Amino acid sequence: MAATEHPPPGRLRAWMLEGLSDMGKGHGPKEPAGETEARPEPTGQRWYRVMCLTGVDYFSTLGYQPGIAALAAGLLSPVATVVLVIVTLAGALPVYRRVAEESPHGEGSIAMLERLLSFWKGKLFVLTLLGFAATDFLITITLSAADASTHLVENPHLTGALHDRQLVITLVLVALLGAVFLKGFLEAIGVAFALVAAYLTLNAVVVSVGLWHVFTEGHVVTDWSSALTAEHGNVFAMIGVSLLVFPKLALGLSGFETGVAVMPHVQGDPDDTAENPRGRIRDTKKLLTTAALIMSVFLIATSFITTWLIPEKEFEPGGQANGRALAYLAHEYLGNAFGTVYDASTIAILWFAGASAMAGLLNLMPRYLPRYGMAPHWARAVRPMVIVFTLIAFLVTWIFDADVDAQGGAYATGVLVLMSSAAIAVTIAARRAGQRGWTVGFAVVSAVLLYVTVVNVIERPDGVKIGACFIAGIILVSLLSRLARAFELRVTSVTLDGMAERFIRDMASRKIRFIANEPDQRDKAEYRDKIEQIRQDNDIPGEDFVFVEVTVVDPSEFESGLTVRGEVLHGRYRVLTLESSSISNALAALLLHTRDATGCIPHIYFEWTEGNPFANFLRFFLFGQGEVAPVTREVLREAEPDRTRRPRVHTG
Repeated sequence: MAATEHPPPGRLRAWMLEGLSDMGKGHGPKEPAGETEARPEPTGQRWYRVMCLTGVDYFSTLGYQPGIAALAAGLLSPVATVVLVIVTLAGALPVYRRVAEESPHGEGSIAMLERLLSFWKGKLFVLTLLGFAATDFLITITLSAADASTHLVENPHLTGALHDRQLVITLVLVALLGAVFLKGFLEAIGVAFALVAAYLTLNAVVVSVGLWHVFTEGHVVTDWSSALTAEHGNVFAMIGVSLLVFPKLALGLSGFETGVAVMPHVQGDPDDTAENPRGRIRDTKKLLTTAALIMSVFLIATSFITTWLIPEKEFEPGGQANGRALAYLAHEYLGNAFGTVYDASTIAILWFAGASAMAGLLNLMPRYLPRYGMAPHWARAVRPMVIVFTLIAFLVTWIFDADVDAQGGAYATGVLVLMSSAAIAVTIAARRAGQRGWTVGFAVVSAVLLYVTVVNVIERPDGVKIGACFIAGIILVSLLSRLARAFELRVTSVTLDGMAERFIRDMASRKIRFIANEPDQRDKAEYRDKIEQIRQDNDIPGEDFVFVEVTVVDPSEFESGLTVRGEVLHGRYRVLTLESSSISNALAALLLHTRDATGCIPHIYFEWTEGNPFANFLRFFLFGQGEVAPVTREVLREAEPDRTRRPRVHTG
């Protein structure tokens, strides 16, 4: 249906658009014709390698989670961490295993909830969730880079040389992360695999040495137990307090959303299909379960050894264990040489924790915004979006001055809102499937996550404020983009049934004339009067016309295919019926398709629409109808610059 041939893209443009829609693995919206050459379907990676990509986010929280738990719960840190692990294994893990099953192409719970609402309500709801997703993923990039720079600045060997350089270092780390994704996504997975393997190995060494010191110094456990009993009295009081402080430990739940966001990169089985990727679903469940089990073991072990071996004052702001509890133990018990190696590993994985977030953004945003007409075509390409997200990360880092604590509230809010929405989505899915037990279980998990979210918002309202800024920005940019693309030809394909083809083939031997008709009673008088009106308004003889009637289904949709059906009404009137999100776009697409199929220039006849032109344009923008004649002509003008080849529009 393309009206003109575009010149071949320059080398820079071709490089920037290389890999268009690769992040969606072919399951997202189709790329525009003429943008790139056809490419083979990517084969994906083994599940444990992709686990390392999401693991750089999930496992890297070991760099700061024990310190957060110690500050929030004090001596109760191990108990509160056990509560966190229970919620992880009994709540978050089953929820996201179900999400992987229900939405196997990486859309996550957002796609599941999108199906519950239609029209503009659904679009605005999705944009809101995308705002929280952007908050989660972008703050993951900036917070992790800031925490990595903190570890670098506070290393005993470097603290003097790098003092007051944290902002600059953080910006450099964000830029390096963007450079990795500009180079290629496979490189990102390879780097993640190496970093996770090294980091978990070093943590296993630190945990083993820490537990050895605990066992050789038996009084440590006894002293902790006595102090805990003296402070809280009994087990029930301890559990109650742990439940109250649990929301402050919620960052330890991060990683599940990115786990399903990068799901399209899991290899699966050779016989997997887009409709039924059973192997990918199975291996993604392995990914999620393995990551949760590894993290749970490390969370429990590190919470115990840091609470038992590190003096409480060192966790306070300014203390040597503040934000780097395990690094403190590495230096204290294994020497500065090993501690420096551990610092380097922690810095590397914290820096690269943004990789899973970047992968999530690159997989998530192109699935929705271009399809809604709320982003330009190039937003489906990886490299331009990497540059956009990197620049936004620069801005966020500069606004927060690379302060980890200042970004913590926004990070937790984004994570918890997405997890709550996922729990609600799978609860609804289980209820519709008639699975009563799963429905009750998921409902309980939803209640727990909503409680944690509300408490977190009350304690740290800055997270909602930051999330609201992202939501407002996404909605504003999306609506402006939709407005800018209002006159774009957005029908992806045109299919005619046998009768419709006969009508057009018959007219091609004479002159192709269509009449745009808004169906009302569809009785004989309606079509007779319409032909008479068109003949008088345009001073043309005869009755050799074909009526075209478009029914608007969901005006909030942007791109869609077009199916044209032909029928003969009242024994003499030929009528083509179409369903589309926009009357003008459907008519323009039909005219261009007719021209290309027959080699003849078609004509279409309208009557002027009554009413205020601006109000009619708003009707077109929001509801797909309104000022049909001039909008159809404008869509044709943009689609076909050559006036001699442009279908003719007549209005009387």
